[in-house]
Amino acid sequence: MGSNLSPEYAYTVVYVKDVAKSVAFYSKAFGYHVRRLDESNRWGELESGPTTIAFTPIHQRETDDRSGAVQTPHSDRERPPMEVCFSYTDVDAAYKRAVENGATPVSKPEDKEWGQRVGYVRDVDGIVVRMGSHVAKPTKQD
Repeated sequence: MGSNLSPEYAYTVVYVKDVAKSVAFYSKAFGYHVRRLDESNRWGELESGPTTIAFTPIHQRETDDRSGAVQTPHSDRERPPMEVCFSYTDVDAAYKRAVENGATPVSKPEDKEWGQRVGYVRDVDGIVVRMGSHVAKPTKQD
């Protein structure tokens, strides 16, 4: 009897200083609907299609003791070893909304050589957020 070990990507967990503040920020700045924010403000989720964006505090006993403490950047010249990426049809409008709702501008949207329009901001915790257009599938060349 074979096993079914084909995974389905379910969550990205973002460690933040203030879960409620981050959930509210992502909802306003990037247009996501809040799925859940527990009463303790230690877990929040946003609707993001087939996967979930989840938020939890940077420090918590359950994970720090088991998997180590989350490392955070010490200056604006450093960033966490991750980037959150969102796809939009209108990257310029998405970038504008994010900045108007508290995101820190990093670079305005521009067309990239691989056929995508991309802009960057930082969220309330300094995490880099990439906002990009959908990349067209390569055309078959003869």
